[in-house]
Amino acid sequence: MLTVKAYGATSATDPLVPLEIDRRDVGPNDVLIEIRYAGICHSDIHTVREEWGPITFPQVVGHEIVGVVAEIGSAVTKHAVGDRVGVGCMVNSCGKCDECLAGDEHLCENGNTGTYNSVDVDGTITQGGYSTHVVVNEDFVLRVPEAIPYDKAAPLLCAGITTYSPLAAWGAGPGKKVAVVGLGGLGHMAVKIAVAMGAEVTVLSRTHAKKDDSLAFGAVRHVATAEEGVLRSLKRTFDIIINTISAPFDIDAYLRTLRPHGALVNVGLPPEALPMHVGSLIGGRKVFAGSNIGSIKETQEMLDFCAEHGIAPETELISADQINEAYDRTVSGDVRYRFVIDTETL
Repeated sequence: MLTVKAYGATSATDPLVPLEIDRRDVGPNDVLIEIRYAGICHSDIHTVREEWGPITFPQVVGHEIVGVVAEIGSAVTKHAVGDRVGVGCMVNSCGKCDECLAGDEHLCENGNTGTYNSVDVDGTITQGGYSTHVVVNEDFVLRVPEAIPYDKAAPLLCAGITTYSPLAAWGAGPGKKVAVVGLGGLGHMAVKIAVAMGAEVTVLSRTHAKKDDSLAFGAVRHVATAEEGVLRSLKRTFDIIINTISAPFDIDAYLRTLRPHGALVNVGLPPEALPMHVGSLIGGRKVFAGSNIGSIKETQEMLDFCAEHGIAPETELISADQINEAYDRTVSGDVRYRFVIDTETL
């Protein structure tokens, strides 16, 4: 095994600290990646603070990873030493179920192997990207185009695909009106991608605080939803709504802003159940749906799309000793719009 430097959690309540972790030996189908940058996703925080349930400690999180191939297994054909590559939210799947065979590894019937806090092929618990190296099956390693700035590529592996996938699935494009609820790490990527797809984009945010950013990212309108009656004034306006917030919201009120046949797609994950009147769907043959990342094929498609259209997330580059501060700032919404760790500082 290879022992590498990392930054991780030893409990749900203590700050993250420097650690050393072991990476498995490189197997015939594996790729050893020297990690250059790792993004911070709010999911990382939920996980290490056990807000989504108990986990195994110590735990190194991070599923927005970019780096360079340092070594390949004897049977690897998709990647070569020196390649710019990335790893997202999963590092393996069963490869045998109907979903995997259909190319939807993220929907694996047996549960895909998460980049962290999952059981790896050798029986150990996977550890994520806040580290200097990682070993991943070649089929779950993405090619990072040269056109994407290296330090900005990492958030695309989660925030990018999480928003690209539902926009593609529900047909965002010319002639379509798309609303993005929340302008955070996910929301700002949804705006940029939907605009590049050719859609007319409106940002729905509680206040006007980020209006200038919304317009700079290509939105035609920024609406402050906290203002009385504003959602009622948008009745039958949108074809697609991408909701990025992970908090309770009035589903019926947002469904009323959809045109007939429209879709409200949740990519945020509120911790509690949300009420909804079925009549809000039936009246206009509308859809209330959820979406979570995408397949490896679609993730590569997203990276190539972003390279072609010059799309990159807005990031703040930090050193490893700033991770705990970055967590607090993420929770309080004090980031525009994604923290990225320079792993040379580990």
